[in-house]
Amino acid sequence: MKAKREDLYYKIEPLLSHVEHPSRYLDHEWGSVEQQDGPFHACLIYADVYEIGQPNLGLSILYGALNAADGISCERAYLPWTDMSALMRERHIPLLSLESSSPVASFDLVGFTLAHELIATNIVETLDLAGIALRAEDRDEDDPIVIAGGPSVWNCEPMAPMFDAILLGDGEQAVVEIAQCVRSCRERGLSRSQIAIELSHIQGVYVPSLYQLVVDDTSTRWGYVVPKEGSGAPPTVLKRCIPDLSATPACAQRVVPYLGVVQDRLAIEVLRGCARGCRFCQAGMTYRPVRERPANQIVESGIKGLRETGYDEISLSSLSTTDHSQCAQILSELDQRLDGRGIRVSIPSQRLDSFGVDMATAVSGSKRGGLTFAPEAGTQRLRDVINKNVTEDDIERAARNAFENGWRRCKLYFMMGLPTETDEDIVAIPATAKRVLDIGREVVGRGRKSKVSVSVSVAVFVPKAYTPFQWAGQLDRSEVERRVDLLVTSNTERDIKISYHDSTTSLVEAALSKIGRAGFDLIYAAWRHGCRFDAWTSEFSFERWEEAASELGYNLEEIASEQFPTDARLPWEHTSPGVSKGYLLREWRRAAQGVTTPDCTRTSCVGCGVCPTLGVANKVWGDRS
Repeated sequence: MKAKREDLYYKIEPLLSHVEHPSRYLDHEWGSVEQQDGPFHACLIYADVYEIGQPNLGLSILYGALNAADGISCERAYLPWTDMSALMRERHIPLLSLESSSPVASFDLVGFTLAHELIATNIVETLDLAGIALRAEDRDEDDPIVIAGGPSVWNCEPMAPMFDAILLGDGEQAVVEIAQCVRSCRERGLSRSQIAIELSHIQGVYVPSLYQLVVDDTSTRWGYVVPKEGSGAPPTVLKRCIPDLSATPACAQRVVPYLGVVQDRLAIEVLRGCARGCRFCQAGMTYRPVRERPANQIVESGIKGLRETGYDEISLSSLSTTDHSQCAQILSELDQRLDGRGIRVSIPSQRLDSFGVDMATAVSGSKRGGLTFAPEAGTQRLRDVINKNVTEDDIERAARNAFENGWRRCKLYFMMGLPTETDEDIVAIPATAKRVLDIGREVVGRGRKSKVSVSVSVAVFVPKAYTPFQWAGQLDRSEVERRVDLLVTSNTERDIKISYHDSTTSLVEAALSKIGRAGFDLIYAAWRHGCRFDAWTSEFSFERWEEAASELGYNLEEIASEQFPTDARLPWEHTSPGVSKGYLLREWRRAAQGVTTPDCTRTSCVGCGVCPTLGVANKVWGDRS
């Protein structure tokens, strides 16, 4: 029997004095939707605590789109921290929505954001706390339809059994169509299985229950997925792609939180997609083509959003904001319009060249904190392998420009364990940082008063679906640890601080990135062993993951480090962002040869296949060359 829709805040309120950050659970923030009349009710969930999920731009976009649709009310929910969830279980209180404090299980449609692989156990925890069956096949007829979407859908198979449908690609329009479809089906009295079939007719919607797993000589050990006979489901589900961003609202963020959250600022999405072609980057491959918003829409929406929310900072968000062909114009106009108001403009991603530094300088005012660059690899050879298209001269010019313009701290991002990497590439990481530091000392001077410093952050490479490196295995754990030791001992400068990611966290992430539908049993076992909030360093337990894997006869390190044959059918090939397998294979081979591929928005088509497959094209408003 479906949960009753009722306000249960009176059950939560007595608990607030017993938990950390009680304002996580307060409703009616400024800008949230006041009326929840429906008659169709949707709840969007970010399966992490409020201060992590609330500023998520994707969720804000969908929240606005659903609430703008006739007859649909959309609310939000977040996963309570462990102290609150323990009290809720003790007192038999289910997970509630934020706006109306109604049980999540009482909604017609429940949607999750697949933000990253390590959110998997949190989704299990969320469903369990809500009282919704974990597997879609175990749900009753009147239970909510549970869907998912987001950046980590491209190998969604380990989480697929939890969802009735999964949206691939852009969601603004598709999520409304999904809600309207479910509403129509319910009004016509259709069964869950019939609703599943109807949802599969919407472009970009993958319905796992209509597909079956096949393991044979053409596959990896994790198999591949094909439509069940007679299901009518497409063999390959293509992503949904909005061809023109200017047709959508630029400012989706309206809710102002009660407490400090990550990225506590107004965010404007200035463009979507990236064509630089870094071979390790999943987002760069799966968000194609490049679609810029026009400068006037960005500026006007930003001014209006600041006025409505009261924020004192605006972030121009995208995968590569300084690649926007009108970036200088946008910053100049914002500077004029915001002059004297004490509002800061921030750019979360800078190009590693002098233009990127110029743009960062333009928005920094008199403040010069730290400037962040991502060379990704220490040697030119390895940067060519990954198609970074950044030279030693680019790095040195950017550093010199930064220090000459008043910056004193630089942060450099690198990766470890990239295909073809050698010890020479590892030693080159602190050497690159040393060159940047030397330039700073040359420009500013030496000694503590100069305050010149360089920090280095090194992540472990994780092979991802729909990248040219999807066939690669992750470096095994002992070798990662050896290279970390080499990295640290190669640094002799006290003004260079080196940090590195935990190898075990990256190992679990890689295992979930490569495994197929059988991975759900691993996720469920890990949750039963106590895994939650795996993206939090304080909560992650590799030992529990190992126990779960051992229980199923799996070895996490073997899964993560396995190399796939290039002619094998992969677990995710039934879903597609439009990038062709031929293109990815060609880029894999060019990587081995150290041959780079240009950005198609600056030269000509490189044959990735997205535009003809999806019927779209790059939308650039100015000159990017």
